[in-house]
Amino acid sequence: MNNKEGNNNKSGGRANSSRPSSNKPKPAMQKRAQGPKKVKPTTKVEIASSLAKTEKKPNQAPKRPKVKDEIRLNKYISNSGVCSRRDADIYIQSGNVKVNGIPVTEMGYMVKPGDVVNFDGAVLTPEKKVYILLNKPKNFTTALDEGQEFRNVLELVKGSTTAKIGPVGRMDKNTTGLLLFTNDTDMIRKFTLPTNKSSKIYQVSLDKNLKFEDLEKIQKGLVLDGHRVFVEEVSYIEGEAKSEIGLKLRSANVKVVRSIFENFSYDVLRIDRVAFAGLTKKNLPRGNWRLLTEQEIINLKNV
Repeated sequence: MNNKEGNNNKSGGRANSSRPSSNKPKPAMQKRAQGPKKVKPTTKVEIASSLAKTEKKPNQAPKRPKVKDEIRLNKYISNSGVCSRRDADIYIQSGNVKVNGIPVTEMGYMVKPGDVVNFDGAVLTPEKKVYILLNKPKNFTTALDEGQEFRNVLELVKGSTTAKIGPVGRMDKNTTGLLLFTNDTDMIRKFTLPTNKSSKIYQVSLDKNLKFEDLEKIQKGLVLDGHRVFVEEVSYIEGEAKSEIGLKLRSANVKVVRSIFENFSYDVLRIDRVAFAGLTKKNLPRGNWRLLTEQEIINLKNV
């Protein structure tokens, strides 16, 4: 019994041990003191870049809040009809433009209502932009040097506006169809450049039926006077004789249309422009004109 009692005492001693339990939470460790953050040294490249951002560019107008109805000087000059914006920039840089008697050479200078702009010695009066579409009849020409036999197309739009407008591109007396007029010199220049990508559609009447093999050759494109002419589409007009041809291309020069068929020994009897840069003859009888809508003007500027 004494042995059993002795064993019990040992086990009881273990149960009543005074050693601390391992489940007791340990005290939080103190945070390590942190020194000041190291500042990354600024490189010479970063310094130069920062200076470039803040440095004012030459001939740049200082930034300021825009005033109502003010307009860039080059656009003001362009609106007056004397030259394009690009040419106006050249005049401004050369010191030939004055605003309120003071020469201005800053690009981006803003003209406020009431400012007097003097361009190369003359005071400018800007005009509101006007865009007029004419369905041109025969025996009217865009040229001013063909004598008194043929009348000028400006007679057909006389009274449409008091602005000084001009035709976009040229048309001879025998060519009919859509002709655009405007006092927007930038747009006139845009549509007369060889690089312009707007499409024009013509209905061409020939002296005889167009052979299918010639039609295929025209579709592939050809070289005229050393220049490559790309034809977007050429086809017979449905329901008409094979001498009535539809031609779609980007060139604004009507002479190119005539030269294409004459190159294959066809005589061109009539050329009618039925579409110009998305504009059509719909509801516009021959000899009549109309003003373009705001959306049509936007479309033309985005071509």
